[in-house]
Amino acid sequence: MPHSTAHFETEHGKRYASQLCRHFAHKIETVETEEGGECRFSIGTARLRAAPDRLIIEASAPTAEELAELQSVVERHLLRFAFREGDRPLDWAA
Repeated sequence: MPHSTAHFETEHGKRYASQLCRHFAHKIETVETEEGGECRFSIGTARLRAAPDRLIIEASAPTAEELAELQSVVERHLLRFAFREGDRPLDWAA
């Protein structure tokens, strides 16, 4: 199963993880945890983990195409919520 990880440098990782989980919960299954959360899309899963200086996003999907779509969805929404932090695309690494 293809997977990738991205780090978003911020002091507000927990807040963004909560926002993403609450936003996506209207359409998909999400689980909020003390350190972040998990968003279970039909195309794959995004795990969110807040650290003091970053939000760590781990994405996994059945195919490379679905992984790319999952990355795009999560990234677009995160950057929309974090607009005050500047337009910084995520650097996804396998």
